[in-house]
Amino acid sequence: MFNDLAQSARPALVLTGLMFALTGLAYPAAITGIAQVVLPHQANGSLVTQSGHVIGSELIGQSFAGPGYFHPRPSAAGKGYDPTQSGGSNLGPTSKVLVDRVSADVKTNPGAPNDMLTTSASGLDPDITPESAEWQVARIAATRHIAPAKVFVLVETAVELPLFGFIGEPHVNVLKLNLALDKLSGQGAQSPS
Repeated sequence: MFNDLAQSARPALVLTGLMFALTGLAYPAAITGIAQVVLPHQANGSLVTQSGHVIGSELIGQSFAGPGYFHPRPSAAGKGYDPTQSGGSNLGPTSKVLVDRVSADVKTNPGAPNDMLTTSASGLDPDITPESAEWQVARIAATRHIAPAKVFVLVETAVELPLFGFIGEPHVNVLKLNLALDKLSGQGAQSPS
């Protein structure tokens, strides 16, 4: 009986080991290797470097609170843009906490586009709509003493169109836009503040 059990278990154990080797080791190693060759920037986290230092990622939002910078969407991730606490607030449209927060934001930011008042599902959205970037031009131009037309052109050139012309929405990456803004006004890289 023990021999029969061992004989019937052997194929199952061999198949389990083979599938582990294929799907747990070989396949991930092959995909990682292909990604490193074909898309190395994306495979390594779409990191943004300046002067040899990593200052952020194109994929994870950062808090820019200074008046001379473009501000991102509000974040619900921890205390703001904490990738270890990614996720929405799960507050529904009838939630008093959500209504109070958005109402306060509307009062302090009159005329703000909707995405500047609401958080994204992950709380880490690195992008804003072109309208949200344009809405901030006057404040930034005044703070940095730059002609608004120059800042507006900077925003227009930073707009990323939908993939293949129809997948997604036009958007602006806040980190890349702020780096271009620093370059335009001759400032060095600034840490998010």
